[in-house]
Amino acid sequence: MTETGDRRPLASRDTQWARRIAQWLATRSVTPNQISQASMVAAAMAGGSFFLAGSEMGWARALLLVFAAAFCQLRLLCNLFDGMVAVEGGKGAADGPFWNEFPDRVADILILVGVGYGIGSPGFGWAAASFAVLTAYVRELGRATGTASDFSGPMAKQHRMATITAAAVLSVLEPLWNGHNQILVAALWLIAVGAAFTAMRRSRNLVRNLNAGHTHN
Repeated sequence: MTETGDRRPLASRDTQWARRIAQWLATRSVTPNQISQASMVAAAMAGGSFFLAGSEMGWARALLLVFAAAFCQLRLLCNLFDGMVAVEGGKGAADGPFWNEFPDRVADILILVGVGYGIGSPGFGWAAASFAVLTAYVRELGRATGTASDFSGPMAKQHRMATITAAAVLSVLEPLWNGHNQILVAALWLIAVGAAFTAMRRSRNLVRNLNAGHTHN
């Protein structure tokens, strides 16, 4: 990853713990691109855990859901540190822009589709994943046309991962009221609808910015 100016605003990037870990990684042989690639592995583990949890009960299901939540957060940590090692650590590469974007789209698909298959609604998972990818597409389209990247929500990447992580953790408690997958279904609905709205919002902002730029010219 080699974004230097047009970066997603993250409060965690300025924390002491994040800086220390990024500095430690920067002094090792690991590259930002390898960290980006590792995010896909974490996402595959999260998606697989969600999928397997759908057919399990009791402690096995609870453990898989905890694993899924942990791997979702590991995916986000990879997303955080690849940029910090590339920019603050000065280890960016020429192909960094590809590895900055491509693994994120794969990760979104692996996680959300994994949830869909786990709850027995694969089409629902694909719909949520499609809208998630569309939000990123509009952002990158904006940057390709010379406008600033639009990281607005309500279902930007960090919001999607926070929602599905919280749903995984809360789903552990479902046996208390004889529930099963209702929380994940609600979370997937929230992500799908929210991501669709986010894509439309970013599209509207992009068209407005393009027209404003044309007027000024």
